[in-house]
Amino acid sequence: MIWVITPWFAAKENRMEIQNLKLHRASSTAIIHRNGKYLLVQRGFDKKAFPGKWTVPGGGLEVSDYINLPKTTHDHWYFAVEEGLKREIKEEVNLEIGPLNYLCSITFIRPDGIPVLILSYFANYKSGEVKLDEENINYAWVTFEEAKNYDLVEGLIDEIKMVDKILKKKR
Repeated sequence: MIWVITPWFAAKENRMEIQNLKLHRASSTAIIHRNGKYLLVQRGFDKKAFPGKWTVPGGGLEVSDYINLPKTTHDHWYFAVEEGLKREIKEEVNLEIGPLNYLCSITFIRPDGIPVLILSYFANYKSGEVKLDEENINYAWVTFEEAKNYDLVEGLIDEIKMVDKILKKKR
């Protein structure tokens, strides 16, 4: 695929054009761990990006995650991404998690030409039983070694490996 950077988005044969070079969809994910295992969810086959792939819970930041809340300062809302991620986790898998720890950032361009910024976090499982929403079709609690056997979104195994190393150092 050839990416042509122009002011308008269009999908023509094997070309994608990005509509606005300054706008990104902001998303976040969380690698949730419990007793040496990590929660994986399988995306529905109707998803725009990575249909049917295994990933971790997360989703896009929505203006409603902060707009109706009091501002933290005169002009800003602090922790909107983290609060939005906690909301996504509750909606997608019905779990409560402990404090979020920043891991890394990822960018990619969706098949429809939308640039995406993902902030990846990790957190301890706190409570709840997994109940999937309509976006995901399966789940599994797996070790790092077991995760290698799943059809994961590219790069996710490296993130799980990073978290696995961090957690082993803490023990």
